[in-house]
Amino acid sequence: MFNVDHFIADCRAGLTEPSPELAIKALLERAVAEPRDVEGALGTPRQGEIRVLHRSPELTVLNVIWTPGMAINPHDHRMWAAIALYGGREDNVFHRRGPGGLTVAGGRQVETGDVLMLGPAVIHSVANPLQTFTAAIHVYGGDLVGTPRSEWLPGRADECPFDVDRARQVFAEANERWRAQTVGR
Repeated sequence: MFNVDHFIADCRAGLTEPSPELAIKALLERAVAEPRDVEGALGTPRQGEIRVLHRSPELTVLNVIWTPGMAINPHDHRMWAAIALYGGREDNVFHRRGPGGLTVAGGRQVETGDVLMLGPAVIHSVANPLQTFTAAIHVYGGDLVGTPRSEWLPGRADECPFDVDRARQVFAEANERWRAQTVGR
């Protein structure tokens, strides 16, 4: 059975390994091998949200729920990341900086039970193409909340500081669209 406190303790212990990101990946693979256990511990998704489960200078653990049909702008993390889905699917598009802004550099679909590893220089955008919630555990090798990061806004080629309030607004708008679509279902 998945236990949040034990998982976080195991992640903190994994930071002492020679390759902490690989230790974390193994922990996440074990966790999402039983996705119903993770959902049982974290709750059935009812709306899109980002919930901080743990935050320290060395480690951030988030529970991220993507609203059906939502997408977020390209952004970076500036630290390694391990993302494990325990429900749904996310479509990642990877980007590179170029003279005229970002260019697409590939992509990857992540399904329930998958773990996606991202290096510290990765820039990606994420979309939930499904008509169900996508649920994930995100683990970062540092303080994601307190680290200055970048995002790229639609129609603009320049890099902007990541704005947490703008991200919250994206989630709020996606939740409102979803509620409006599901009224009367």
